[in-house]
Amino acid sequence: MNWSYLLTRSAVAIGALALLFFSQRFWYLALWRVTANWGRVWLRIGVRLLYVIGAVLIIVSLGEGWVKEHRRILPGHSAFMSIAGLWMLAALGGYLCVKAVHTVEWAWHRLRKAAPPEPSKALAKPETSLDFVPDPSRRTFFRTASVVAGAAPFLGVMYGYAAERLAYQVNRVEIPIANLPSQLDGMKIVQISDIHLSSYMTRDSVRRVVGMANDVGADLAVVTGDLITGVHDSVFDCVEEVRHLRAPLGVYGCNGNHEIYARAEDLAGRLFQQAGMKMLRQENSVISFRGAQLNLIGVDYQRERLSGGRKTQMLANVEPLVRTDMPNILLSHNPNTFNRAAELGIELSLAGHTHGGQVQVEILDVSLSPARFITDYVAGLYHRPLAMPSQPKRMGETIKLMQNAPKGLSALYVNRGIGTVGAPVRLGAPPEITHIVLRTA
Repeated sequence: MNWSYLLTRSAVAIGALALLFFSQRFWYLALWRVTANWGRVWLRIGVRLLYVIGAVLIIVSLGEGWVKEHRRILPGHSAFMSIAGLWMLAALGGYLCVKAVHTVEWAWHRLRKAAPPEPSKALAKPETSLDFVPDPSRRTFFRTASVVAGAAPFLGVMYGYAAERLAYQVNRVEIPIANLPSQLDGMKIVQISDIHLSSYMTRDSVRRVVGMANDVGADLAVVTGDLITGVHDSVFDCVEEVRHLRAPLGVYGCNGNHEIYARAEDLAGRLFQQAGMKMLRQENSVISFRGAQLNLIGVDYQRERLSGGRKTQMLANVEPLVRTDMPNILLSHNPNTFNRAAELGIELSLAGHTHGGQVQVEILDVSLSPARFITDYVAGLYHRPLAMPSQPKRMGETIKLMQNAPKGLSALYVNRGIGTVGAPVRLGAPPEITHIVLRTA
């Protein structure tokens, strides 16, 4: 058992829970101060009580996301799940922004106190009548900055929920593939990922995405995992919409981590087969196109560590599936399999899982994304030299495009997905349908 790994995870979990607790405490105290000036006692008590009841319902709804349907107190697909995610994200963001302003104000005070007074002011007689109002303009500035900083995350979350979450984009990307036969040059693949059918990703939304994917006119369609979010979501309903994908060479998929959480991996495979599609589970399928062939490989979600924290080899049983006489394409929900895939000689990997961070902020040309905590491959196109050993690898290391790699380059494309998990919000990472065009390297 890897105790350092478990301790690190525990520390991160405790830190996250502490942040959530202090953010909720901060807003409750703010509400208490605001209502303290209200003259009507019943109104003051009523508003505070409503806040407490709402907080309890939010906690219950979040907890019930992990239990079976027949044990739930609130009805399945409860609106409280959406409200809970929105409130927790906005409250946490507002709390951190306000605290950042307070930190700047504290630092300003310290610097002002540490600065020596000007000689003329040091000799002047202090004006005691003004001592009780030291620099009111500065105080007003920081008070206003706190209000704006606290309100901004709430406005951003509402925009991310009502607008950007539903702003589906078709991204076209041309990917040069090592060893690609000339007959396959220009072959089109459409990729969707991370559907997360749930109370806020309806069948109508999935139907719209499938329609947009069909408009691409791709030769091959792939779905790279996470059809649903939890045990109470319907895999059947999701597959019923996905089955309308149209591609002459067929529709293929792989399972994601949320199929594991919902214990729906086998069910997803059966439903895919019944719908005339193919869920690749540690298996491959040879695709013929214009007289040439490529080898399509699919795997279930690849864990990087076992339950005890011990690292495990990803793509452990994939090597026998890799062909040397034709290009290989891997469907793997987890983009962290890329290093091992390149080592095995797989020319192209298609992944999802990250949602592009779901919330991504750029500050001074630096992208800040929660996905950076789990992977170096957040969204878009990446390259590594083929047959390059996957270990050792330093945290944060990525391989830039090399023009003259000895055995060519392996490519990875990470799709941002179309659904959400946790808070139903996207900011700076709009949902994506990927239109991939294969090119001869």
